[in-house]
Amino acid sequence: MSTLAPLRLLREPWNASEGNQSNATAGASSPWCQGLNIPNELFLMLGLVSLVENLLVVAAILKNRNLHSPTYYFICCLAVSDMLVSVSNLVETLFMLLMEHGVLVIHASIVRHMDNVIDMLICSSIVSSLSFLGVIAVDRYITIFYALRYHSIMTLQRAVVTMASVWLASTVSSTIFITYYRNNAILLCLIGFFLFMLVLMLVLYIHMFTLARHHLCSISSQQKQPTIYRSSSLKGAITLTILLGVFFICWGPFFFHLILIVTCPTNPFCTCFFSYFNLFLI
Repeated sequence: MSTLAPLRLLREPWNASEGNQSNATAGASSPWCQGLNIPNELFLMLGLVSLVENLLVVAAILKNRNLHSPTYYFICCLAVSDMLVSVSNLVETLFMLLMEHGVLVIHASIVRHMDNVIDMLICSSIVSSLSFLGVIAVDRYITIFYALRYHSIMTLQRAVVTMASVWLASTVSSTIFITYYRNNAILLCLIGFFLFMLVLMLVLYIHMFTLARHHLCSISSQQKQPTIYRSSSLKGAITLTILLGVFFICWGPFFFHLILIVTCPTNPFCTCFFSYFNLFLI
């Protein structure tokens, strides 16, 4: 029976012959390469938790007038883009559970269409989430380095245009990805986009940290309190490391999976890595 599968288009490498795939599968048949069986109930629980968390963020921003500014609108959009994954995950998991227990019977063609829609929502969320993380970094950069001109640079109109552009680009790119998913150029574009956002965030946040460290050094030298300077610098470095480290840990395995699909779809190591795709989704 046909069943739903999250991002099924990325589960198996398509740029390899059947013979090579068989050889790779045989070479990666060790117990470590059997993948990780994650129950649908866990996906359902995580989807509910994520949905509630992001709904609280959106509700807080919409309800509190003090948060009606471009910065928090960007954070609100980030929460909404994460909600797309939660909603698609909930819908998919519910259908899978109903189908597994024989409560719901769906024709195979309908299942394929549902897969495409869910994949498109997830891909759109990936692009929009990364985009808004980059937009938030740029917004913080402007706040720090152009504080006096911030309200003239980041006007509400420009913020609305930015948000609309991100959503439009995310929708178009996800549609293209689902339509031409067998083309390696599409995956390379997605990988390049992730690397660009990673470098952008690294450069901006390190620059902001450097400026803050310089200001702390100046204040410390005037007050002759080097201990406070070292403590504040250490806290800033730890915060920056956590911020960028969590970003890379969360997104890194998923995009490493894409890189392996492009570079070594039949290699036993890569095949073994593919079997843990559910863990990357978690």
